[in-house]
Amino acid sequence: MIEPAFILVRPQMGENIGAAARAMLNFGLTRMRIVDPRDGWPNPRAAAMASGAGRVLDYAGLFPDVPTAIEDCDYVFATTARSRELVKPIMTPERAMEMTRAMAAEGKRVGILFGPERAGLENEDVIHANAIITVPVNPEFASLNLGQCALLMGYEWQRQTQVAVPEVMGLARTEFARHIDVEKLADHWESRLEDAGFFYPPEKAPVMKMNMRNMWTRLNLTRAEVQTFHGILRQIAWKLRQQGQDQE
Repeated sequence: MIEPAFILVRPQMGENIGAAARAMLNFGLTRMRIVDPRDGWPNPRAAAMASGAGRVLDYAGLFPDVPTAIEDCDYVFATTARSRELVKPIMTPERAMEMTRAMAAEGKRVGILFGPERAGLENEDVIHANAIITVPVNPEFASLNLGQCALLMGYEWQRQTQVAVPEVMGLARTEFARHIDVEKLADHWESRLEDAGFFYPPEKAPVMKMNMRNMWTRLNLTRAEVQTFHGILRQIAWKLRQQGQDQE
C-alpha cells in the first residue's frame, strides 16, 4: 500500500515544516514534498522542530511548483477552510482518507496539498486538485496551523488503515482477578460482616449477600485490588482486636 504524499505548498516557517514532519511520523507517514519554501531548503529550524522525525525531512522532495510536485499522483486533495468558487467535491478528512486508503490499496498514488501559513492555498493551486478537504471547525475561527492540519490528516489515515480498539483497560503491571479469587474475597467480606451483624434482619440476609456478590463480580477487580480489599479487612480486624485488648 502506497502511503499518501503530504505536499507543503510554499511553507513560510521552518518550524511549521518540522511540526508537520512530526505529525506525519506520529502516524507512520514519511512521504513529504515541499514546494518553493520561502526560506529555502534545507531549513535548520525545521530540523530542530522535527525532534526525532528528521528522517521525514531527510527524504523530503523539493519542487519548484505544484504541477511538478503532483505529476506522478493519480488523485490529489487540497486542504482548505476558505470558500472556493470552484466546482469540486468537498469532503471531511474522514471521507477523504477513506478514499485514499481504497486508492492506495489499488497501488494508486495520492497527494494532499497543504497551503502556506498566511492565507492557505490559492485557487491557482486548488485547481490542480480533484477534491477539497475541509475540516468542520468553528466558522468564526477556521484557520488551522500547518502542523495541526497535517496531524488531523495523519490521524484519519491511520484510523482508516489500522484497527484500533475503542477502549482498553490499562492494568499497570497486574491482571484481572480469577473468578475463584473474587469468590474468596466475597466469602471474606461476608464472614466479617456476619460477625459485625451487618446482615439484618435475618430474612433479608440472602438477598443482601446476593447483591454483594453481584457487586464484586461487576467491578472487574484486578488481583492487586482483591489483595487490597483483603488487607483492609485484616487491618480493621487487627485494629479492633487491639482496641479490645486496650479496654481489658
